[in-house]
Amino acid sequence: MDKLMGTGVALVTPFKNDFSVDTEALANIVEHCIEGGIDYLVALGTTAETATLTPAEKQLVVNTIVHANAGRLPLVIGIGGNNTSAVIESIKQQDLGGFDAILSVSPYYNKPTQEGIYQHFKAIAENSPLPLIVYNVPGRTGSNILPATVLRLANDFDNIIAIKEASGDMAQVMEIIKDKPKDFMVISGDDMTALSTVLAGGSGVISVLAQGVPNDFSKMISLGLQAKVKQAFDLQYAVQDGIGLIFEEGNPAGIKAVFETLGLATGIVRLPLVSATEGLKRKISQFMKPFVRLHA
Repeated sequence: MDKLMGTGVALVTPFKNDFSVDTEALANIVEHCIEGGIDYLVALGTTAETATLTPAEKQLVVNTIVHANAGRLPLVIGIGGNNTSAVIESIKQQDLGGFDAILSVSPYYNKPTQEGIYQHFKAIAENSPLPLIVYNVPGRTGSNILPATVLRLANDFDNIIAIKEASGDMAQVMEIIKDKPKDFMVISGDDMTALSTVLAGGSGVISVLAQGVPNDFSKMISLGLQAKVKQAFDLQYAVQDGIGLIFEEGNPAGIKAVFETLGLATGIVRLPLVSATEGLKRKISQFMKPFVRLHA
C-alpha cells in the first residue's frame, strides 16, 4: 500500500485549560503536518491519549481530523485493545469513511502467548473492512510479537498489510524484513530507529516527533528511502536530541511541550499522565530554536 510509505504521525489530542478537547488546535496541527510534508496521519493512537478519551471525544477527534485533512493525506485510525470481541465490535460500530487502514495494538496486560496473539489478529482481520497494521510495542503491552508470528500473519491474511514495529530491536526488525512477503510493510514505531529501519528495507515510520518538526523528519525518511545515506543521517543527528527529550518524561507530555513552544497547543495532558516539568520544557524550547524559523 504505497500511500502509507514514508512518514506518518501519531497525532496528539490537544486539550484546553479545562481539559476539554481543543479542536481548533488539533486542526492547526493537522495543517502544520500537511504543510511540513508528512505523508499520512494516524488518529487515536497511544500519543492521542486515547485511553482517557470518552467515546464522544474519540468521535470528535476523528471528525476534526477528517474535516481538517479534507482528503489531502491518507488516514489511519487506531482501534485496538485486549478484549478481541470488543475490538471487533468497535470496528463494526466506527464510521470508517475517509480512513485507509486500521492500526491495532497487540493485546496488553493479558500477556497472551504467540498463538493467542495470532488468533487475536486473525479474528480482527476476518472482521475488518479495512487493511490492518499490527502494532508491536512490548514496552507498553508486556509481550513481544515475535518475527515468526508477524510473518505467519503476513502470509496468512492479505488484509494484514504492515507491522508498526516498536520493539527498538533492530535484529528483530531485520529478521522480519528478510523473510516478509514482498508487499508487506515494516513501519518503524520508534523514532530513534526509524532511519535505520528504512535503510534496512523498511517502509517508513509512524512518528511522534515528526508532527513537531515535520519538514526535517519527513525529509530524513524520504532520503533514507532513496538510499541517500549521508544526507539522511545529517538530518537524523539534527533531530536526535529532540527524540530523547520528548520521551524523557513520557509520551505525549514531551511532544505537547514542543507544540507549546510552537504556539500550536497547550502542554496539558490528562491524568494519570502529567505535563512536562519546567526544566524539560526549557530544554525542549532550546532544542526547537533552529526549527521555529520554519514556522514563523
